[in-house]
Amino acid sequence: MSASVPSRLVLTDHDSLLDLGRYAARARALDADGAVRLQAVGSVLAAWVGVLPGTGLLGTGTTLGLRTSALAEPAELDVLVPLGAVTDRVAHEGEPAVLPVPPMRVNAAWAAVSPPRGGWEPQPSIAPETLQRTAAEGIAEVTDGAPEGSGAAAVAALRAQVWRRPVDGSPHAPAALAFAAYALGFLSPGVEATVATSGPWTRLTTPVGHALTRS
Repeated sequence: MSASVPSRLVLTDHDSLLDLGRYAARARALDADGAVRLQAVGSVLAAWVGVLPGTGLLGTGTTLGLRTSALAEPAELDVLVPLGAVTDRVAHEGEPAVLPVPPMRVNAAWAAVSPPRGGWEPQPSIAPETLQRTAAEGIAEVTDGAPEGSGAAAVAALRAQVWRRPVDGSPHAPAALAFAAYALGFLSPGVEATVATSGPWTRLTTPVGHALTRS
């Protein structure tokens, strides 16, 4: 018999719940109809979001965001729900540190492409200023190169070209990681981001969260 899905997640305090809500709101700004994967294991909640879609059977270029939160009450959960359902529940006045688990379920292609849990090899760190500049320049290039009326295929090809380039001075880190960290609010002034690789995956980590991409 399968375990029942918990009806709520209890975080450690109200600020943690608000942080989760802000993270979901940033991801929703990238995709209004996007989803978040809520994975709770014991006292840790992992919230996964899709940032850039991948292509092909292997999901090349898939870029994800990951933020973890501590739970005051241990839980076991793995569901994919609409981002809007999470932001709405955080904004709704209820118990200060409680997130009611949305009852609706959705599908997302990125959720089927999972990064490995181990085997990560450290690479040189990257300054936050470099990441922010890379993201800003990439956003400008995509915006200027895909004016209104551009076809979906042309826009997708341009995005792939821009975000698969390596960050300046960091051959192991695609620019997609800079974009994800910038868009999700993961960059911390004065704090370098660590980089690690495992097979086709690259992970960028800051004190706020992780960005991961598959090459």
